[in-house]
Amino acid sequence: MTLQPFIGELIGTFLLLLLGTGVVANILLKNTKASQQTPWILITCAWGLAVFVGVYVAAPLSGAHINPAVTLGLAVTGKFPWSLVPMYISAQLIGAFIGSWIAYLVYIDHYKITKNEDAVRSSFCTSPAIKNIPNNLFSEFVGTYVLTIGVLFIADPTIEISETQVINFGLGSLDALPVALLVWVIGMALGGTTGYAINPARDLGPRILYQLIPRKNKNVQWEYSWVPIFGPFLGGGLGGISYLLITSL
Repeated sequence: MTLQPFIGELIGTFLLLLLGTGVVANILLKNTKASQQTPWILITCAWGLAVFVGVYVAAPLSGAHINPAVTLGLAVTGKFPWSLVPMYISAQLIGAFIGSWIAYLVYIDHYKITKNEDAVRSSFCTSPAIKNIPNNLFSEFVGTYVLTIGVLFIADPTIEISETQVINFGLGSLDALPVALLVWVIGMALGGTTGYAINPARDLGPRILYQLIPRKNKNVQWEYSWVPIFGPFLGGGLGGISYLLITSL
């Protein structure tokens, strides 16, 4: 008998308690994102549905990574060519910048009359509920680790090389809903400490835009900006390695 049944029960119960305990902590503990923002359920639900739309549309074209950490995780597992990683990450960063820019233009009149600069910045990029860099980094790492290993087990992508292209190297349209639910529960359970970037492009692209738009009293928090970049990359890389170890048993 292999170790896979033991590992399966271990990791399944681990995720159950990590996410279940996390959501209770996010709601009940002082100064979490959920305790500070009444519509936290709306925010996390909308991000999950946004992932659904992004994955469903991009799946047949690119495999719908839409996250540099997921791209890294797939590359680490050998299920995505390293040669395509720079192109994918560049596209993700540009897409994040343009998407946040269009959202800014849609709400520009409301941005003009909003005086709470923390609220304005938070509409673009993440910030910690309690600034503690090691813990903030760990939070982003854990959230992205759960995302990456979840995506890998949901999609189980494999590389198939045709004469003209590499195919089946990410998510399919049928994976869109379970991945959206995964992002939703990560936000509700683990997003209360940092606002859960769990995606370097999602945070960096809009943060660059926020730097460029004309606002008084701006605080872009560049000194914190590396956390939602490196935390997710670490989580994505280790998630990929864990997937390889588990599936090799």
